[in-house]
Amino acid sequence: MKHFFSFILATIFLAACTTQSPLEYALDFAGANRAELESVLDHYKGDPEKLAAATFLIENMPAHVSYNGDEINKYYEIAHNLLYQKDLSHIVIRDSLLSIRRNYLPNLDRNLISDAKIMKADYLIYSIDHAFKVWKESEWAEHIDFDEFCETLLPYKVAECQPFDYWRDTLSEAFSGSLRTQLYDDEECNTTYRTVDIVRNEILREVRCNGEYIDAGYPLLTATAMKNIAYGRCADYVNLATATYRSVGIPTYIDATPYYGRFRAGHTWDVVVFGNGGDMASEWCLGTEHGKRFFPAQRFPKVYRSTYAISRDRVRYRNESALKYPFDYCQKDITSQYTKTSDIEITTYQDINLAEKYCYISIFNGHNEEWSFVDYGEMKDGKACFKNIGRNILYLAQGFDGRKIIPISDPFILHQNGEVEYIKFDGAETRTLDIRRKYFQNRNVAEMRQRLYGGRIQGADNPNFTNAEDIFVINDVYVDDPQPVTCSKAFTYYRYLSPDGSCGSIAELAFYDADTTRIEGTPIACKYATPDIIAKAFDDDYLTNFETDSTDGNWVGIKAAKPQKISFVRIIPRSDDNDIRVGDTYELLYYNGKEWVSMGKKVANTNVLHYDNVPSKALYWVKDHRRGWDERPFLLREGDKVEWR
Repeated sequence: MKHFFSFILATIFLAACTTQSPLEYALDFAGANRAELESVLDHYKGDPEKLAAATFLIENMPAHVSYNGDEINKYYEIAHNLLYQKDLSHIVIRDSLLSIRRNYLPNLDRNLISDAKIMKADYLIYSIDHAFKVWKESEWAEHIDFDEFCETLLPYKVAECQPFDYWRDTLSEAFSGSLRTQLYDDEECNTTYRTVDIVRNEILREVRCNGEYIDAGYPLLTATAMKNIAYGRCADYVNLATATYRSVGIPTYIDATPYYGRFRAGHTWDVVVFGNGGDMASEWCLGTEHGKRFFPAQRFPKVYRSTYAISRDRVRYRNESALKYPFDYCQKDITSQYTKTSDIEITTYQDINLAEKYCYISIFNGHNEEWSFVDYGEMKDGKACFKNIGRNILYLAQGFDGRKIIPISDPFILHQNGEVEYIKFDGAETRTLDIRRKYFQNRNVAEMRQRLYGGRIQGADNPNFTNAEDIFVINDVYVDDPQPVTCSKAFTYYRYLSPDGSCGSIAELAFYDADTTRIEGTPIACKYATPDIIAKAFDDDYLTNFETDSTDGNWVGIKAAKPQKISFVRIIPRSDDNDIRVGDTYELLYYNGKEWVSMGKKVANTNVLHYDNVPSKALYWVKDHRRGWDERPFLLREGDKVEWR
């Protein structure tokens, strides 16, 4: 929500260097609404603890915003009507709200107002009293101290632009039935662990969770919308979970990474403060239990915790920076709680001339932008200095020269042991480069390749493949596309026979004559395969798979219209569709120390891209200009081993 950040940056905290206290500044900032906030402070004069809580909320309130005006109410009215129509699919609801956002209400994000200017005393008092009630009366919240209470239970909203709609009452009523009737035992009853799992499962029973990772309408943040949410990103379900947990007194934070270390996107999740065991995260928000394994293979450049309190360091950055990048004012860096980190000093280029003392650390995005900021640091004695940086990740230091953002260092890897390796470009020597993928393969993809090992292409004169001839046997995890084969004669029946123990596990199968003309025929398969499964081997979709429930004698093939001799075959393993794909247009780039340089675009006529005269020492990147966005840079190590970054 860039407009939100721009609003904040343009209107508040520029007076942070004055002698005014945060509370006095907030009251002055509230303007005509000052009396509402002062009446809350007056209300709690006789209760020091609640007065301290009210003071905390008010002095940080200028940083939090809501939609201004009635247009958002029109949007939510439509959204509520759609969500209550249970016969509508989540796709229809999503697309309808997206259309309304684009065509009728495109500028709501530009019409924001600080909560300090609109907060009513009665709502804030209600919210404070409710938070104190669940804190003091719930056994599962009694372990947190006042500071933790202020961040995990007290805030009157869990996300920016959330309406003041008494969500605590609505959500606690909707999802605490099982909590009120839980069976008593002497081990887990009324513990935080048991409580959060009861509430989480009740939400899962009542809410239709459908992930949608493409553009959608405005966030659904009313209590009514949240409890009937039909689709959403991780952040949407985290908002629902966190608001519900807090409504019943379960102390909860929201943590997020702006980007994974080797992925184009980030992630948001909720974290519950347990009575023992500290903070425990839910890997996939509502989908997983708290305290289970948390992305053990992922790399985190930064992890930030959403806070209600304002980060004074970010206020200082805003006041002093020339670039004024819209970093969120209400975040706390907790990267070291999730991964090993280092404070680093990066050697910069000698000829840089920056417009400010600040510098920026970026990771490769490879989607909308080449490099994306994850944090800022400061220039000191010609070094770019950054704190609490996640390890085993490729980074680039950047700066602002007064006109544009520029690289100020070579790309570098902060290795797992804390050492920094700079990726130096050297174009003095060149080499040839053969490329099979544009993205690292995960364990699942590697396992799928192994399932083809020992598979056979066979031809026969009969549908039972009696006395079938082995035309090609797969003895490598990488099969060429098209794969040349030697066929002794023309056959009517051709098939791929998977090895023993395999379920089939191929995405595409095709047979070609000597002119690479595809041989058409009627799809046929083993007795375990249904027609819809058979069709997936011939649908030209590399993300659908021929795979049965059996691991014994799986095969799929064709009956040709007449006997024909094949010269090539296509056998595409089940995968993530990030292998080089015949027919797609690719581009190889290398980083020359300042920018990405293209080695030219090529249409792949096999599943191996070949380039000549490539600089021998560089950071490389392969782009697919037709489909997908999973792309990562890579290095070539000793023995031409590809190291994905």
